Formats: sequence, C-alpha cells, structure tokens
Amino acid sequence: YRGFILVLTFLFYTAYHLSRKPISIVKSQLHRNCSFVIRPADLNITDNDTWCDWAPFDQDNYQNLFGWLDNCFLVAYAIGMFFSGMFGERLPLRYYLASGMLLSGLFTVLFGLGYYWTIHSLWYYCLVQALNGLVQTTGWPAVVACVGNWFGKGKRGFIMGMWNSHTSVGNILGSLIAGAFVSSAWGMSFIVPGIIIGVMGILCFFFLVEKPEDVNCSLPQHHEDTEREPLLRNSSNNEEIFNNHTSAVVEAEEQSEAISFCGALQIPGVVEFSLCLLFAKLVSYTFLYWLPLYIANVAHFDPKAAGDMSTLFDVGGILGGVLAGVVSDYTGGRATTCCVMLIVAAPMLFLYNLVGQNGVSTTVGMLLLCGGLVNGPYALITTAVSADLGTHECLRGNSRALSTVTAIIDGTGSIGAAIGPLLAGLISPTGWNNVFYMLITADVLACLLLSRLVFKEIRGWCGHTTRQRGFKEI
Repeated sequence: YRGFILVLTFLFYTAYHLSRKPISIVKSQLHRNCSFVIRPADLNITDNDTWCDWAPFDQDNYQNLFGWLDNCFLVAYAIGMFFSGMFGERLPLRYYLASGMLLSGLFTVLFGLGYYWTIHSLWYYCLVQALNGLVQTTGWPAVVACVGNWFGKGKRGFIMGMWNSHTSVGNILGSLIAGAFVSSAWGMSFIVPGIIIGVMGILCFFFLVEKPEDVNCSLPQHHEDTEREPLLRNSSNNEEIFNNHTSAVVEAEEQSEAISFCGALQIPGVVEFSLCLLFAKLVSYTFLYWLPLYIANVAHFDPKAAGDMSTLFDVGGILGGVLAGVVSDYTGGRATTCCVMLIVAAPMLFLYNLVGQNGVSTTVGMLLLCGGLVNGPYALITTAVSADLGTHECLRGNSRALSTVTAIIDGTGSIGAAIGPLLAGLISPTGWNNVFYMLITADVLACLLLSRLVFKEIRGWCGHTTRQRGFKEI
C-alpha cells in the first residue's frame, strides 16, 4: 500500500505541475519577432511588426501583460493556500483532491479554448488563470498529508526527495507537451494537459487510500528517540520547546482534533522555514515562468527549442531535491543543507547569466547546476521539513496538523512565487541582468532567514545544550 500511495500521489502532483507549465512555453508564441516569421501570401496586414502576435500581447508592454497574467494565477494560489490546508484537514482527502483536479482541468482547457474561440480579451485569460490558481491549492497540502500519513520519519528526506521530483517531472512533461503544439495550435498546449489532470482526478476518486487505518494497516513511526535531529528534537536532555503553561497552545485536546492556524505557527521552525521558502520559491517560479522566454530572447531559440532547453533546469531540480534529502537525512540538518545550497546558488546564477549562453554545452551544464541548487532547498522545505514540522513531538500525536502546517509553509512560499514573476515582468524591459540581480538577492535573503536555525543545528552537532526555559529560543 505504501508504494502504491507513493506512486499515485506522485502522478497526481505531476499532473498539477504539468498543467501549470504551458503558459511559460506559449509566451514566446503569443509575442514573436515577426520579421523572422514567413508571412502567408494571402494575409492582409496593417502592421508589419506585430502581424504574427496574439492580441492583446502584441503591444510593446507585452512583458508587463505576461507578468500580470502570471500573477493572477499566483496571487490566487497564494491566498487560497492559507485556507486550503484547513479545508484539507476537515474534508475527505480523496474527494478534495479529485474535485480540485477536475476543476483545474476545466480551467486549463478553457484557457486553451481561447485560441479556437479567437478570444483577445486580457480579462478572460486573467480570470481563467485566477480561478485555476484557486483550485490548484487543493493539491499540495493534500498529497503531503497523505504521504505523511503513510511514511514515518526514518528516511523521510530521501523518500520525499525522490517523491518530490514530481514537480520537475511535471514541468518537463508540461514543457514537452506544450512544445509539441505551440507552433501550430497553441490552444492544444493547454487542452491536452487539462485533459490529463482531469483523468488523474477520476483515478484519485476511485483509488486513493488516505490513511493506513482505512485498510487495517499499522501506523508509521513519526518519532524516534535515537534519531539525530538537532533542530526538531524535543527531549529533557536537550531543549524543551514548550513549558507546562504554554504547551496547550498547540497540543491537541484529542488526537483527531484539527490544529488552529495560530497553533500551527507556534511550532518551532514553521515561521523561519516559511519565510525562507518565500524567497526560495520566488527564484524557482521566476525560472518556471520566464526561463523559456529568456532563452528565446537571449539565445534566439524558436519557442519549441527554448521550451525543450528549459527542461534541463527541471532535470537538475530532480537531482538537487534527491541530493538535499539524502544529505539532510544523513546529517540531521535540514536548515544547514538548505543554507549551503542557497549560498552556492547565488554565484552560480550570476555565472549563468554571464556565460550561460556561450555554446550549447555551457548552457546545458549551467541549467543543470542552477536547477539543482535552486530547487533542492525548495523541494526539501516543501516536503521533508513540512512533514517533520507537521508531525512534531510538541503536537502530542495530532497528525491532523500536517495539512495546516504544509499549507502555511507553501502558502507563504507562494507569496514569493507570485512576486517573482511579477517583478521579472516589470524589470526585464530594463535588461535581463537586473532580473538576475533580483534573483541573487532573494537567494541571499532566504539563506539569512535560516541562520539562527543553522546555528542551533551546528550547536547540536557539537554537543551544546541550552538551559531549559519555556519556549525554545529559535
């Protein structure tokens, strides 16, 4: 059953990301350099510069319009994510996931039908994107909660590092599917992914098993006294996180009671990792939505070739997520692993912008490296760290907190995911160099936000203890 659930949830969230990716591929088709496009002989045109573009993205401010289009999805996603976890704890996950995937498929298809219905209204595309962003929030808290229900803590970083490759696999498949249709009929770049996620919703309704007890299986072990875990460990020999008069804040009155939003914020590490993810996701989603257009503009690739080349960033993301999970399992230092990767990522982003387009081999190598370093911390925080904190010992066995904790962390990160593409749309007209400076700054800030947790992990490795008093000082 555990293997079945792992594969099933992998496919589900692959479909979620697969349906998000087409917009980044289609951008370079909606606004092209028409001087390089062969004009049909029977076409009457009034503007030689924009005849091949799709209105309303045929204007000079097309990059700003793309930024607003991205933001409609991402702002709706960020807002909805804070409520999604609470709904996920109180509703059956099977129904919740299935309905979310079916609705997401509908809105993805509606975006693509704009091509066949010759819709040129920006508001139509913005509305569809916003509604899709809302229903996409059903995915992440639910699948993480489901996997957390089935897997204990032992090798959670490795297991979830492998499992979290669904994000990159979905991006890769979404790029390839969208790229196959983008030059001929870009509407199919959305319709096909929409159908795929809808089919996955039907599979979820019929086959998802939410918890081990539903099929009379034994529960996983979430806590091990002997496990090396300097950040999250809670024992009398180390640091006591809550004293008697404050433990009631997050302690569930009964095992089945859902935790409150404020109670989840009291769990040590939730705020720090949430804010770190805000900046890490800002970088990751800027690449997700703007990398194909950057490659097309700077390296002068056609839309399909730029989309195919951008998949290498996600291939690197798969490797980086697995590496981050393995290292954090071995060392017990989730925060330190993230911080080291973020530190190395900053100069690598600068190098990619400087020399990344000097030959195909250089481009391939830099995309793989940057993808691993950028997506590694993002993957670790959204999976293993979220599951660790959602099943923290201070919760006294209240496993229903997992969905809310996951939603808080990913919801905060989604604010960064909304800000990044918007800033890229506003900054890119001034030059791509400035976009990369923005990304490097975000990486540095993400690293700084983890500095206190890294310090505590290092002290834990060195055998230091702090004196016992009320809340853990983090």
